[in-house]
Amino acid sequence: MFINYCDIPGYQNLFLDYLYEFDNIKDFYKYDFRDREQYKKIFKGITESDNTVRVRLKNILSLQYADLNLSNKTQKNIDLLAKDNTLTIVTGQQLGILGGPLYTFYKIITIIKLSNHLNSRYDEFNFVPVFWLEGDDHDFNEVRAISVINNDNLLKKIGYKEEVEPDDAKKSIGLTEFDESINEFFSQLDENLRDTEFKQSLLDKLKTFYEPGKTFKTSFRQLIHSLFDDLGLVLLDPQDKEIKDLLKPVFRKEINDFRDHTQQLVHISAKLEETYHAQVKVHPVNLFFSTDDGRYSIEPVDNEFRLKRKRKSFTKEELLELVENEPERFSPNVLLRPICQDYILPTAFYVGGPSEVSYFAQVLPLYDFFKIPAPIIYPRSSATLLEANIKKTLDKYDKSMIEIFLGVDELKRKVIDSLTENNVDDIFNETQNEIDIAFDRLREKLFALDKTIADTSKKYRGKIFNALNELKGKAEQAQNRKFEVTLRQLDRASTIIFPATNLQEREINFIYFANKYGEGFLKKIFDELEIDKFEHQVIEI
Repeated sequence: MFINYCDIPGYQNLFLDYLYEFDNIKDFYKYDFRDREQYKKIFKGITESDNTVRVRLKNILSLQYADLNLSNKTQKNIDLLAKDNTLTIVTGQQLGILGGPLYTFYKIITIIKLSNHLNSRYDEFNFVPVFWLEGDDHDFNEVRAISVINNDNLLKKIGYKEEVEPDDAKKSIGLTEFDESINEFFSQLDENLRDTEFKQSLLDKLKTFYEPGKTFKTSFRQLIHSLFDDLGLVLLDPQDKEIKDLLKPVFRKEINDFRDHTQQLVHISAKLEETYHAQVKVHPVNLFFSTDDGRYSIEPVDNEFRLKRKRKSFTKEELLELVENEPERFSPNVLLRPICQDYILPTAFYVGGPSEVSYFAQVLPLYDFFKIPAPIIYPRSSATLLEANIKKTLDKYDKSMIEIFLGVDELKRKVIDSLTENNVDDIFNETQNEIDIAFDRLREKLFALDKTIADTSKKYRGKIFNALNELKGKAEQAQNRKFEVTLRQLDRASTIIFPATNLQEREINFIYFANKYGEGFLKKIFDELEIDKFEHQVIEI
């Protein structure tokens, strides 16, 4: 079953037009991802571009994987990266604890299945799925917590430590180490997950990845590797000093030519704002610089460069010297990150969610500046997992998931109305109208007798309506008691399908389903998730 994105609240017009009305936004994207006729030409252009970093990249990845046992498929994919006819299918994500929301897994499954499909169709090219570990990000609050449905059928957020003030979250997440508080995180998780045959072994396994002394990046990498290595997924760590060394030409050009870059980015962003929205705020320099106490945006001021919110400045020559000698201190912002990815990797497709698809509308000028072939931007697959008991509830009341997306309160009202002959709203609305009419007549007759008394009738009308509203509240409470089981079933369905009025994939962590159905549920998702429908999919489990 598929649901059109237009029927789901929250999607912005830019993304919807990218999916369904590409002609409306063709000025902001180089390729229409649906135009398969141009694929081969694009692939050929990318493989014929400068590929001097490929052999070195293969060697770097081999070193990055020194601490992990590789499947034959992953090893083969790493080796293929040294070949001129190899192309990559890339996605990336912040290093959310336990993988973050479910959509992280859907992105990974999309790139693996897309790679498999392309490998079966284009014999003259090799396609390798690569996951870019976005460890340079510094938003601790974005990655510290997960959400699950607890034993009371409530959405429960479980976090590692407390949230921090934005100005305090400067350190790169990839280098942030867990301390003993990770044990408290797992204790909370244990308390909120129901007891199942899978629970203990699942928690024990996750604790080997997430333990004091390990970083967010190491733990995330080990988890994803354990789940997707057999399928050939290649994990790339861009914080590696050797990767940053490869990126020195990008960093140098951004520092030298930032004014030209900014001018074009501002221009295209302003054009975008005329009809849609600019997803990302444009900054003068698209680079961060890391110091001992954090990661800071670089800002040009007069004839020098300063670190935002820090009393530290450099001349242009000093900054370029740091690029040459300490490239690991530099990292791209969200607009320059695609350039860094595609400078290193021969990217045929970048697979992204709605926000990423939207911000790529602003990135296109940078590909021309850096003379890098732009990839095709491919929307990730999107899904809601529909459990059998939830499907039974929807079927019982003849309701659809779209009705849950539109609001659980309205859904409850419709269901209760269908189960009772007497609609509380209708009864009281009818009564209120009758009282209104009666008071209008009364006031008209009293006016002829005494204007003061006629005006006083408004006060008595108000008292009657107050009493009526109080009576209505009691009637609604009685109705809710009568249909308590029904309302509880609908609340549960809404909590799982549309938690916190958001798609399930954006809120719930995979462990909720792995705990109930075992890790094997991911294989079912892999087998059933469609990568070429470009609609929201419902997968029954």
